[in-house]
Amino acid sequence: MTTAPDGSIIQREAPRRDLVAFEIRDRITRPDIEWMSGIVDAAMTAHGTIDMLLVMAHYEGSDLGARFDGYATGVMARSVAHIRHYVVVGAPAFARAMISLSGAVLPVETKTFDLADEAAAWAYLAEAGPAKA
Repeated sequence: MTTAPDGSIIQREAPRRDLVAFEIRDRITRPDIEWMSGIVDAAMTAHGTIDMLLVMAHYEGSDLGARFDGYATGVMARSVAHIRHYVVVGAPAFARAMISLSGAVLPVETKTFDLADEAAAWAYLAEAGPAKA
């Protein structure tokens, strides 16, 4: 596991290279969202299509600068064409609603799990297999 500069995001080890997994542990800062965006950007460049897992263990929101970071926003916009599965564990109710809505209108398969069901989220992605066959 590697940790973002301010420690609010941790990259989790994943069983395959085209799956990027992060744990959100605090209030997300601008340096941390840029760090995470760099990892996602590199994975999309390397693999074309990826899967992404977010575990929101202790999410406390995000700083204003993190929400409006240009690099992070650009990576997020490009990710629509590169992310196959977007899985979130432990999302607050408002985030679950947004994730479900985006899954209905974007070409990304979205799924949410309760924090207690993290193992089921990993199993779901394992069953899906590599993002690009």
